[in-house]
Amino acid sequence: MAGGLFAVNRKWFWELGGYDPGLEIWGGEQYEISFKNLKRVAETWMDEYAEYIYQRRPEYRHLSTGDISSQKELRKHLKCKDFKWYMTEVAWDVPKYYPPVEPPPASWGEIRNVASNLCIDSKHGATGTELRLDTCVKDGSERTWSHEQLFTFGWREDIRPGEPLHTRKFCFDSISNNSPVTLYDCHGMKGNQQWSYRRDKTLFHPVSNSCIDCNPAEKKLFMNRCDPLSETQQWIFEHINMTILQKFNIYNNS
Repeated sequence: MAGGLFAVNRKWFWELGGYDPGLEIWGGEQYEISFKNLKRVAETWMDEYAEYIYQRRPEYRHLSTGDISSQKELRKHLKCKDFKWYMTEVAWDVPKYYPPVEPPPASWGEIRNVASNLCIDSKHGATGTELRLDTCVKDGSERTWSHEQLFTFGWREDIRPGEPLHTRKFCFDSISNNSPVTLYDCHGMKGNQQWSYRRDKTLFHPVSNSCIDCNPAEKKLFMNRCDPLSETQQWIFEHINMTILQKFNIYNNS
């Protein structure tokens, strides 16, 4: 939680050691008092789990922590249990929702429509942006910031703009049959943001029991009653991990 909103008994706050005086710039105090995540506090508190940080942020590995001997002495004085105990006994369900190592995606890259040979494009939009079709960048469309055609269908069963390790925090979202397909802030709770990429190449939306369709002439995307014979509802991901995709489909009985 944000450090400025943290409330704690003053006596207990100082007994815990207060803020680490070695955190010399703004930011990080919320981790120091709650989860303890940046390199200085990771090296003090997280034991072998600090390696997960370096795997995601390799640039942190060679940064200097400064002198943390007083912080390590504080941990010893407080008789703190190790971080593995915390992850096992207190935060045992965290890896389910926030895995320390990002699981591989089911599919990623451009999403090309079979009927039109056009690609889904999010135009680097934010919340509320309607997804559209456009000439695929790989087919010669001008490579400018006006196009965003790389997407990742990841382990949360949502679709996000960006490559697997660098996705934006917006997800494909739709409400009901006939509604447009938009970007919305990812919430990780499935619902309107859960998708299934099926063997018939349709992008199925369980909540509305419908599939992504398109009007190539108007370059519009919308939800429609699923018709596996309709090529306007057939989509081809550039890359597919069939093993992961099959697990998704078996789980969703599709």
